[in-house]
Amino acid sequence: MLKSKCALITGSIAGLGYAIAESLAKAGAHVIVNGLCDAAIGEAAASRLATVAGVDAIFDGTDVADVAAVERMFANARARFGGVDIVVNNAVVRHFAPIDQMTTEQWNMSLAVNVSAAFHCVRLALPGMKIKGWGRIINLSSIFGQRGAENRIDYVTTKTALLGMTRAIAIETALTGITCNAIAPGVVPSPAILNRIDSSAKADGIPVADAERRYLASRHPTERFVALENVGALAVFLCSPAAQDITGATLPIDGGWQAR
Repeated sequence: MLKSKCALITGSIAGLGYAIAESLAKAGAHVIVNGLCDAAIGEAAASRLATVAGVDAIFDGTDVADVAAVERMFANARARFGGVDIVVNNAVVRHFAPIDQMTTEQWNMSLAVNVSAAFHCVRLALPGMKIKGWGRIINLSSIFGQRGAENRIDYVTTKTALLGMTRAIAIETALTGITCNAIAPGVVPSPAILNRIDSSAKADGIPVADAERRYLASRHPTERFVALENVGALAVFLCSPAAQDITGATLPIDGGWQAR
């Protein structure tokens, strides 16, 4: 379905970003995986995708907080693939601290990675998408783009900002063959969450399965994690012909959390 398309997924060496990259690759897209890691780790991730999906997959270790580096990443993508057809803005940093204890450096980094990097990736991708008359932009927001939370001022603010960015881009590109949508996941089985659940189980002397169910039950009515591959499948759907009339939308995939 996405044969000959090029997809750039920021923050995609592991976890949710990698799952999205894998889903797009299996749908036929060439992929650029991105993240801050040792080059050998990034190249191994790209190699796995190429092997599994039979597409061209490369690693780019650009720090998306560096605008000049992001511009070089897109120049390299144009040279290698003729441009970026699908942009998935997934890279994220977060800090856990009360508002009056968060440092200026932490706040500025969250803005740079979570919001400004998404803007620059879209800015740089749009000219080529407009020439081709086709493009897909997907911004990874969160359940916390819709609600507040303690000690997460940077995460809540930036994930909310992505929703406004999504709407603005969708309006500007409505007549171009380009769509822009946001995906708002609930809790996925990330290493940080799994470690938190494991620590809770040990502290309370209960099985990990019970601690997991307790943690998820207070959030997801389904009482289970949002599967990484299901978020990837949603991204593929948004790139499909069936989704050509969906733009400017925020699609929750949160086990019913927003329905509470």
